[in-house]
Amino acid sequence: MDDARLQGTLTALGYKGPLLEEADLHGAVTLGATCQNFASLCVWLISEMKAVCLLEEDVSPTSGPEDADTFQLEMSGVLSELCCPYPTLTTGSVTSRLTTMENCHILLTFLCSELQAARLLYSRQDAPPKQSEEKNDVVHEELRLIREALGMPSAPDTPELQQLSEVEAKISELLSIEPLSPVLQPLLKTPLEPQQWEELARISWTLLSEYECRMRMLVTRIDVTVTSFHWSERAKQGKEATMEKLFSPLRKLMNTKSQVTLAHLLAAREDLSRIVKTSSGSSRVNTSSAVHKVIMGSVPDRGGRPGEIEPPMPTWEKRREGGGQGRGGGRQKYSGKHNKKKR
Repeated sequence: MDDARLQGTLTALGYKGPLLEEADLHGAVTLGATCQNFASLCVWLISEMKAVCLLEEDVSPTSGPEDADTFQLEMSGVLSELCCPYPTLTTGSVTSRLTTMENCHILLTFLCSELQAARLLYSRQDAPPKQSEEKNDVVHEELRLIREALGMPSAPDTPELQQLSEVEAKISELLSIEPLSPVLQPLLKTPLEPQQWEELARISWTLLSEYECRMRMLVTRIDVTVTSFHWSERAKQGKEATMEKLFSPLRKLMNTKSQVTLAHLLAAREDLSRIVKTSSGSSRVNTSSAVHKVIMGSVPDRGGRPGEIEPPMPTWEKRREGGGQGRGGGRQKYSGKHNKKKR
Protein backbone atom coordinates (compact mmCIF):
# COMPACT_ATOMS: atom_id res chain seq x y z
CA MET A 1 0.00 0.00 0.00
CA ASP A 2 1.55 3.32 -1.12
CA ASP A 3 1.18 6.65 0.67
CA ALA A 4 -1.85 7.70 -1.39
CA ARG A 5 -3.78 4.51 -0.68
CA LEU A 6 -2.74 4.60 2.97
CA GLN A 7 -3.95 8.20 3.25
CA GLY A 8 -7.28 7.20 1.67
CA THR A 9 -7.65 4.30 4.11
CA LEU A 10 -7.03 6.58 7.09
CA THR A 11 -9.63 9.04 5.80
CA ALA A 12 -12.16 6.21 5.39
CA LEU A 13 -11.45 5.09 8.95
CA GLY A 14 -12.32 8.56 10.24
CA TYR A 15 -8.84 9.87 11.02
CA LYS A 16 -8.78 13.69 11.36
CA GLY A 17 -5.28 14.27 12.67
CA PRO A 18 -2.35 16.26 11.29
CA LEU A 19 -1.33 13.60 8.75
CA LEU A 20 -4.26 13.91 6.36
CA GLU A 21 -2.04 15.30 3.60
CA GLU A 22 -0.01 12.78 1.62
CA ALA A 23 3.22 14.78 1.99
CA ASP A 24 2.86 15.04 5.77
CA LEU A 25 2.14 11.33 6.01
CA HIS A 26 5.20 10.48 3.94
CA GLY A 27 7.41 12.66 6.15
CA ALA A 28 6.10 11.08 9.33
CA VAL A 29 6.61 7.55 7.96
CA THR A 30 10.14 8.47 6.97
CA LEU A 31 11.05 9.65 10.50
CA GLY A 32 9.35 6.66 12.14
CA ALA A 33 9.26 6.27 15.91
CA THR A 34 11.10 9.55 16.48
CA CYS A 35 8.20 11.49 14.91
CA GLN A 36 5.54 12.58 17.39
CA ASN A 37 2.82 12.72 14.71
CA PHE A 38 3.62 9.17 13.59
CA ALA A 39 3.32 7.94 17.19
CA SER A 40 0.04 9.83 17.68
CA LEU A 41 -1.37 8.18 14.54
CA CYS A 42 -0.48 4.73 15.90
CA VAL A 43 -2.04 5.67 19.26
CA TRP A 44 -5.25 6.73 17.48
CA LEU A 45 -5.47 3.48 15.50
CA ILE A 46 -4.99 1.37 18.62
CA SER A 47 -7.47 3.42 20.67
CA GLU A 48 -10.08 2.98 17.92
CA MET A 49 -9.36 -0.74 17.95
CA LYS A 50 -9.74 -0.97 21.73
CA ALA A 51 -13.19 0.64 21.42
CA VAL A 52 -14.54 -2.30 19.40
CA CYS A 53 -12.51 -5.29 20.59
CA LEU A 54 -10.88 -6.66 23.71
CA LEU A 55 -7.29 -5.44 23.46
CA GLU A 56 -5.25 -5.42 26.67
CA GLU A 57 -2.00 -3.81 25.51
CA ASP A 58 -1.85 -0.06 24.90
CA VAL A 59 0.52 2.61 23.55
CA SER A 60 1.10 6.02 25.12
CA PRO A 61 1.60 9.22 23.10
CA THR A 62 5.15 10.52 22.84
CA SER A 63 6.41 14.02 23.57
CA GLY A 64 9.53 13.89 21.41
CA PRO A 65 12.33 11.74 19.94
CA GLU A 66 13.51 10.83 23.45
CA ASP A 67 10.38 8.65 23.89
CA ALA A 68 11.03 6.60 20.74
CA ASP A 69 12.42 3.57 22.61
CA THR A 70 9.49 3.48 25.04
CA PHE A 71 7.06 3.79 22.14
CA GLN A 72 8.64 0.85 20.32
CA LEU A 73 8.59 -1.30 23.45
CA GLU A 74 4.88 -0.65 23.97
CA MET A 75 4.17 -1.22 20.28
CA SER A 76 5.96 -4.55 20.49
CA GLY A 77 3.47 -5.69 23.15
CA VAL A 78 0.52 -4.63 20.97
CA LEU A 79 1.87 -6.44 17.92
CA SER A 80 2.48 -9.56 19.99
CA GLU A 81 -1.12 -9.55 21.23
CA LEU A 82 -2.42 -9.00 17.68
CA CYS A 83 -0.25 -11.92 16.43
CA CYS A 84 1.42 -9.74 13.81
CA PRO A 85 2.56 -11.92 10.85
CA TYR A 86 5.39 -9.60 9.74
CA PRO A 87 8.80 -10.78 11.06
CA THR A 88 10.36 -7.36 10.49
CA LEU A 89 8.03 -5.93 13.15
CA THR A 90 8.34 -8.77 15.68
CA THR A 91 11.98 -9.91 15.49
CA GLY A 92 15.33 -8.27 16.01
CA SER A 93 16.16 -5.41 18.32
CA VAL A 94 12.97 -3.87 19.71
CA THR A 95 14.34 -0.33 19.68
CA SER A 96 15.34 -0.44 16.01
CA ARG A 97 12.28 -1.98 14.36
CA LEU A 98 10.49 1.30 13.58
CA THR A 99 13.50 3.24 12.34
CA THR A 100 13.03 2.51 8.64
CA MET A 101 10.35 3.86 6.33
CA GLU A 102 9.49 0.38 5.04
CA ASN A 103 8.80 -1.03 8.50
CA CYS A 104 6.73 2.02 9.51
CA HIS A 105 4.70 1.70 6.33
CA ILE A 106 4.06 -1.99 7.06
CA LEU A 107 3.05 -1.12 10.62
CA LEU A 108 0.43 1.44 9.56
CA THR A 109 -0.93 -0.90 6.89
CA PHE A 110 -1.25 -3.72 9.42
CA LEU A 111 -2.94 -1.53 12.05
CA CYS A 112 -5.41 -0.16 9.49
CA SER A 113 -6.36 -3.65 8.31
CA GLU A 114 -6.77 -4.83 11.92
CA LEU A 115 -9.01 -1.86 12.72
CA GLN A 116 -11.15 -2.53 9.65
CA ALA A 117 -11.55 -6.19 10.60
CA ALA A 118 -12.33 -5.34 14.24
CA ARG A 119 -15.03 -2.86 13.23
CA LEU A 120 -16.54 -5.34 10.80
CA LEU A 121 -16.73 -8.06 13.45
CA TYR A 122 -18.15 -5.61 15.96
CA SER A 123 -20.90 -4.53 13.55
CA ARG A 124 -21.86 -8.16 12.98
CA GLN A 125 -22.01 -8.80 16.72
CA ASP A 126 -24.20 -5.79 17.45
CA ALA A 127 -26.94 -6.25 14.89
CA PRO A 128 -26.94 -9.54 13.01
CA PRO A 129 -30.28 -10.36 11.32
CA LYS A 130 -30.90 -13.54 13.26
CA GLN A 131 -30.00 -11.86 16.54
CA SER A 132 -32.50 -9.06 15.84
CA GLU A 133 -35.25 -11.59 15.26
CA GLU A 134 -34.32 -13.45 18.44
CA LYS A 135 -34.26 -10.14 20.33
CA ASN A 136 -37.81 -9.32 19.17
CA ASP A 137 -38.97 -12.76 20.24
CA VAL A 138 -37.41 -12.24 23.67
CA VAL A 139 -39.08 -8.83 24.05
CA HIS A 140 -42.49 -10.24 23.13
CA GLU A 141 -42.05 -13.14 25.53
CA GLU A 142 -40.98 -10.85 28.37
CA LEU A 143 -43.95 -8.56 27.76
CA ARG A 144 -46.27 -11.54 27.75
CA LEU A 145 -44.90 -12.78 31.07
CA ILE A 146 -45.13 -9.29 32.61
CA ARG A 147 -48.76 -8.90 31.55
CA GLU A 148 -49.53 -12.37 32.84
CA ALA A 149 -47.93 -11.61 36.21
CA LEU A 150 -49.93 -8.37 36.50
CA GLY A 151 -53.17 -10.08 35.57
CA MET A 152 -53.45 -8.25 32.25
CA PRO A 153 -54.83 -9.90 29.10
CA SER A 154 -52.38 -10.87 26.38
CA ALA A 155 -52.01 -8.40 23.50
CA PRO A 156 -49.61 -9.87 20.90
CA ASP A 157 -50.73 -7.50 18.13
CA THR A 158 -50.30 -4.33 20.20
CA PRO A 159 -47.08 -2.35 19.56
CA GLU A 160 -44.34 -2.76 22.14
CA LEU A 161 -44.30 0.88 23.25
CA GLN A 162 -48.04 0.84 23.84
CA GLN A 163 -47.74 -2.37 25.85
CA LEU A 164 -45.02 -0.80 27.97
CA SER A 165 -47.24 2.20 28.64
CA GLU A 166 -50.08 -0.07 29.69
CA VAL A 167 -47.77 -2.05 31.95
CA GLU A 168 -46.44 1.15 33.55
CA ALA A 169 -49.99 2.37 34.22
CA LYS A 170 -50.94 -0.97 35.75
CA ILE A 171 -47.88 -0.97 38.04
CA SER A 172 -48.63 2.61 39.17
CA GLU A 173 -52.18 1.55 39.97
CA LEU A 174 -51.00 -1.41 42.06
CA LEU A 175 -48.39 0.71 43.89
CA SER A 176 -51.05 3.23 44.86
CA ILE A 177 -52.97 0.43 46.55
CA GLU A 178 -49.99 -1.27 48.23
CA PRO A 179 -46.60 0.54 48.35
CA LEU A 180 -43.46 -1.33 47.44
CA SER A 181 -41.77 -2.93 50.46
CA PRO A 182 -38.08 -2.17 51.17
CA VAL A 183 -37.08 -5.73 50.31
CA LEU A 184 -38.48 -5.32 46.78
CA GLN A 185 -36.52 -2.16 45.94
CA PRO A 186 -34.66 -2.53 42.62
CA LEU A 187 -30.97 -3.31 42.75
CA LEU A 188 -30.25 -0.91 39.86
CA LYS A 189 -31.46 2.52 40.96
CA THR A 190 -29.33 4.81 38.79
CA PRO A 191 -30.87 5.78 35.43
CA LEU A 192 -28.59 5.01 32.50
CA GLU A 193 -27.90 7.07 29.40
CA PRO A 194 -28.40 5.56 25.92
CA GLN A 195 -24.64 5.12 25.50
CA GLN A 196 -24.47 3.29 28.83
CA TRP A 197 -27.28 0.97 27.75
CA GLU A 198 -25.38 0.21 24.54
CA GLU A 199 -22.23 -0.54 26.52
CA LEU A 200 -24.23 -2.70 28.93
CA ALA A 201 -25.70 -4.61 25.99
CA ARG A 202 -22.21 -5.16 24.58
CA ILE A 203 -20.96 -6.50 27.92
CA SER A 204 -24.01 -8.74 28.18
CA TRP A 205 -23.38 -10.12 24.71
CA THR A 206 -19.73 -10.83 25.57
CA LEU A 207 -20.67 -12.66 28.76
CA LEU A 208 -23.35 -14.69 26.99
CA SER A 209 -20.82 -15.75 24.36
CA GLU A 210 -18.38 -16.80 27.09
CA TYR A 211 -21.01 -18.78 28.98
CA GLU A 212 -22.18 -20.46 25.78
CA CYS A 213 -18.62 -21.49 24.97
CA ARG A 214 -18.13 -22.99 28.43
CA MET A 215 -21.48 -24.77 28.34
CA ARG A 216 -20.71 -26.20 24.92
CA MET A 217 -17.43 -27.54 26.28
CA LEU A 218 -19.19 -29.21 29.24
CA VAL A 219 -21.82 -30.76 26.99
CA THR A 220 -19.11 -32.05 24.67
CA ARG A 221 -17.37 -33.66 27.64
CA ILE A 222 -20.63 -35.34 28.62
CA ASP A 223 -21.11 -36.67 25.09
CA VAL A 224 -17.57 -38.05 25.02
CA THR A 225 -18.00 -39.67 28.44
CA VAL A 226 -21.30 -41.30 27.52
CA THR A 227 -19.81 -42.50 24.24
CA SER A 228 -17.00 -44.20 26.15
CA PHE A 229 -19.62 -46.13 28.15
CA HIS A 230 -20.69 -47.84 24.94
CA TRP A 231 -17.24 -49.39 24.60
CA SER A 232 -17.71 -51.72 27.57
CA GLU A 233 -18.52 -55.39 27.09
CA ARG A 234 -21.87 -55.09 28.93
CA ALA A 235 -22.94 -52.29 26.60
CA LYS A 236 -22.14 -54.43 23.58
CA GLN A 237 -24.35 -57.19 25.01
CA GLY A 238 -27.60 -55.36 24.34
CA LYS A 239 -27.33 -52.45 26.78
CA GLU A 240 -26.66 -49.74 24.20
CA ALA A 241 -30.35 -49.20 23.40
CA THR A 242 -31.21 -48.96 27.12
CA MET A 243 -28.44 -46.44 27.75
CA GLU A 244 -29.51 -44.34 24.79
CA LYS A 245 -33.13 -44.39 25.93
CA LEU A 246 -32.18 -43.12 29.39
CA PHE A 247 -29.67 -40.51 28.27
CA SER A 248 -31.46 -39.05 25.24
CA PRO A 249 -34.21 -37.16 27.18
CA LEU A 250 -31.61 -35.70 29.56
CA ARG A 251 -29.37 -34.67 26.69
CA LYS A 252 -32.16 -32.73 24.99
CA LEU A 253 -32.57 -30.59 28.11
CA MET A 254 -28.93 -29.44 28.01
CA ASN A 255 -29.14 -26.07 26.27
CA THR A 256 -25.84 -24.38 25.52
CA LYS A 257 -27.34 -20.88 25.25
CA SER A 258 -27.83 -18.85 28.42
CA GLN A 259 -31.31 -17.52 29.11
CA VAL A 260 -30.11 -14.55 31.18
CA THR A 261 -30.99 -11.19 29.59
CA LEU A 262 -30.91 -7.52 30.54
CA ALA A 263 -34.48 -7.95 31.75
CA HIS A 264 -33.15 -10.04 34.64
CA LEU A 265 -30.89 -7.12 35.59
CA LEU A 266 -33.85 -4.77 35.71
CA ALA A 267 -35.85 -7.31 37.69
CA ALA A 268 -33.08 -7.85 40.28
CA ARG A 269 -33.99 -6.71 43.78
CA GLU A 270 -31.82 -5.56 46.67
CA ASP A 271 -32.05 -8.91 48.42
CA LEU A 272 -29.95 -10.48 45.65
CA SER A 273 -26.92 -8.47 46.81
CA ARG A 274 -27.03 -10.07 50.25
CA ILE A 275 -24.56 -12.91 50.49
CA VAL A 276 -25.86 -15.74 52.68
CA LYS A 277 -23.37 -18.36 53.83
CA THR A 278 -24.16 -21.99 53.12
CA SER A 279 -23.69 -22.75 56.82
CA SER A 280 -26.32 -20.23 57.93
CA GLY A 281 -29.55 -21.37 59.50
CA SER A 282 -31.71 -20.22 56.59
CA SER A 283 -29.63 -22.26 54.15
CA ARG A 284 -29.37 -25.31 56.39
CA VAL A 285 -33.14 -25.62 56.49
CA ASN A 286 -33.09 -26.89 52.92
CA THR A 287 -29.72 -28.71 52.92
CA SER A 288 -29.61 -30.52 56.29
CA SER A 289 -30.15 -34.28 56.39
CA ALA A 290 -29.90 -37.18 58.82
CA VAL A 291 -26.31 -37.85 57.73
CA HIS A 292 -25.18 -34.49 59.14
CA LYS A 293 -26.46 -35.47 62.59
CA VAL A 294 -24.33 -38.61 62.89
CA ILE A 295 -21.53 -38.20 65.43
CA MET A 296 -18.43 -40.30 64.87
CA GLY A 297 -17.07 -42.20 67.84
CA SER A 298 -13.46 -42.85 68.76
CA VAL A 299 -11.26 -43.94 65.89
CA PRO A 300 -7.79 -45.56 65.93
CA ASP A 301 -4.84 -43.21 65.97
CA ARG A 302 -3.30 -43.41 62.50
CA GLY A 303 -0.34 -41.17 63.29
CA GLY A 304 0.84 -38.95 60.53
CA ARG A 305 2.50 -36.34 62.78
CA PRO A 306 5.98 -35.62 61.41
CA GLY A 307 7.27 -34.33 64.74
CA GLU A 308 6.76 -37.72 66.40
CA ILE A 309 8.51 -39.84 63.79
CA GLU A 310 12.12 -40.87 64.35
CA PRO A 311 14.37 -41.16 61.31
CA PRO A 312 14.87 -44.82 60.33
CA MET A 313 18.27 -46.34 61.09
CA PRO A 314 19.69 -48.90 58.60
CA THR A 315 20.78 -52.31 59.90
CA TRP A 316 23.92 -54.02 58.70
CA GLU A 317 24.46 -57.76 59.15
CA LYS A 318 27.35 -60.05 58.40
CA ARG A 319 26.81 -62.68 55.77
CA ARG A 320 26.10 -65.98 57.42
CA GLU A 321 26.82 -68.27 54.48
CA GLY A 322 29.42 -68.02 51.75
CA GLY A 323 30.60 -64.62 52.81
CA GLY A 324 34.19 -63.71 52.05
CA GLN A 325 36.39 -61.40 54.06
CA GLY A 326 36.79 -58.01 52.55
CA ARG A 327 39.09 -55.18 53.33
CA GLY A 328 38.52 -53.73 56.80
CA GLY A 329 36.74 -56.76 58.25
CA GLY A 330 33.97 -59.12 57.20
CA ARG A 331 31.74 -58.27 54.27
CA GLN A 332 28.38 -56.95 55.39
CA LYS A 333 25.02 -56.46 53.78
CA TYR A 334 22.09 -54.13 54.32
CA SER A 335 19.11 -55.92 55.85
CA GLY A 336 16.57 -53.14 55.27
CA LYS A 337 15.21 -53.35 58.83
CA HIS A 338 14.64 -50.20 60.86
CA ASN A 339 16.08 -51.46 64.19
CA LYS A 340 19.43 -50.87 65.82
CA LYS A 341 22.70 -52.13 64.41
CA LYS A 342 23.57 -55.61 65.44
CA ARG A 343 27.03 -56.12 66.77
